[in-house]
Amino acid sequence: MSLNSVNTNAGAMIALQSLSAINRDLDTTLRHISTGLAISGPKDNPAVWAIAQTQRAEARSLDAVRDSLQRGRSITDVAMSAGETVTDLLSKMKEKMLAAADTSLSTSSLAALNQDYLSLRRQIDRTVASADFNGVNLISSGAVGQIRALANANASDTVDIDHVDLSTGGAALSGMRADLLTTPVTGSDLKAMGSAIENVTSALARLGTGSFALETHISFVDKLQDTLETSVGRLVDADMARESTKLQALQIKQQLAIKSLAIANSGSAYLLKLFGR
Repeated sequence: MSLNSVNTNAGAMIALQSLSAINRDLDTTLRHISTGLAISGPKDNPAVWAIAQTQRAEARSLDAVRDSLQRGRSITDVAMSAGETVTDLLSKMKEKMLAAADTSLSTSSLAALNQDYLSLRRQIDRTVASADFNGVNLISSGAVGQIRALANANASDTVDIDHVDLSTGGAALSGMRADLLTTPVTGSDLKAMGSAIENVTSALARLGTGSFALETHISFVDKLQDTLETSVGRLVDADMARESTKLQALQIKQQLAIKSLAIANSGSAYLLKLFGR
């Protein structure tokens, strides 16, 4: 039989233990609702939390990869824009060269064509030298300037675009005449100018291929980041509908536990009736 004691209230102890457990569950549920996370720290689920943290770090690292790819794309776009200008200038130079091949031209007319030719030639070098973005120029004179954009978060792979010299002193334009006055313009000179235009367009095609590779990889990195974030969410996000239902149930249980504790605490008062009180 149960012990009728004023010193030990077993019912109150049980009710208090139940209330404490309910309050702990209620605190956990409220934390899930307020943070939106079912696992917000290592004590909730150490293994899953560790996996989530690793994947979060991976996703954050991809921000640097994306920045590197975007920077490379900007450098390439500037180089291609300048390269298109170079092809336009070369076409105009070829036009001047062809006009200068007319042997019936007067000396003054030939000199005027030559001035235009030289001006266009100088504009090519001016355009090439200005095709700079963030300190990198893919088409400048010399061999300095290249893209080695990060391709992954481990820096173990890169998207590469090499430098090509499109200045008048570079290999691509090496066959082009320096002026139109030194010797008469011949068919070989026109052919060499056509080769120079082909060299520039070929270089631009390679830059276009590199730009497409950068753009494609940027798209992939964006999708990868979204996938990682979604995967982490599946691991740690709280089911808000479920938490709402659980909250209501715990609040009812809490009220019942409080009521049970009150009943258990009032039990000892009935002992007074045994003494006629």
